[in-house]
Amino acid sequence: MKKLHQFSLIAIILFLAFPSTSFISLEKKVTVIKILAIGNSFSEDAIENYLYDLAASENIELIIGNLYIGGASLDLHWQNAQENKAAYEYRKVTTQGKVVLKDTNIETAILDEDWDYISFQQVSNNSGKYETYIEPLSNLLAYTKNLATNSEAKYWLHQTWAYAENSTHDGFSNYNNDQETMYTAITETARKVSISLGLDYVVPSGTAIQNARNTLLGDNFTRDGYHLNYTIGRYTAASTWFEALTGISAVGNSFGPSDMDETALKIAQLAAHSAIQNPDEVTFLEEYLSEIVVD
Repeated sequence: MKKLHQFSLIAIILFLAFPSTSFISLEKKVTVIKILAIGNSFSEDAIENYLYDLAASENIELIIGNLYIGGASLDLHWQNAQENKAAYEYRKVTTQGKVVLKDTNIETAILDEDWDYISFQQVSNNSGKYETYIEPLSNLLAYTKNLATNSEAKYWLHQTWAYAENSTHDGFSNYNNDQETMYTAITETARKVSISLGLDYVVPSGTAIQNARNTLLGDNFTRDGYHLNYTIGRYTAASTWFEALTGISAVGNSFGPSDMDETALKIAQLAAHSAIQNPDEVTFLEEYLSEIVVD
């Protein structure tokens, strides 16, 4: 009885010291992850649209930054860093929605948040050419690490996607105007660059898109032969980033664009998940294989 009385007294003291309003249910606790991309329209396609909602559906709050210049190469990013040039649209997605700040430099964006992840990518036509990465990216990486305020930040490389088979982009000639050749070059180069420069991770957006192309949906993931289309293309890439950032499978995520049917949604999620599991080669999604795919 004495012990029970002592326990009750302690409970009352704790309640008075920490009122119930200060206790946060684990179910309501929100994890915040901050990601900054130093990129171009391909990072716009991948992270600016559906990524926030995919995470929110799992009660995870993202702060997403994208330093945007259309068609920007790593050489241009490094030049802008050296000159501290205010050449970017800094697109930021938070709980307040998307805000676009024009005439921003790289330093300002890096210092804006204690970023957990900072990613880089090459311009698409050079994304499978190893020699175009090393000098500018090694310098840009050192510059970024020197400015970053989070000592535990991780530095990622965005593995972009190959062009559509019917693409008329001039840079497609770098890969003999062949999608498979371009995809292979991108995956091999991204892995080699990551190892050479000691990057922490390669986000396999390109593999996710290639996985999805090899289904009954076919080669219909771009809007102009190289930029992702606004629904399933962007959703597939965003699902890949979601799983990379959170460690939660994209399969079964409750968020999807209102104009995507259930089959397309499942294919996108499976394509993303399979890319995370097997980032450097195509996974054939047996349940959704196209008739043109043969074993």
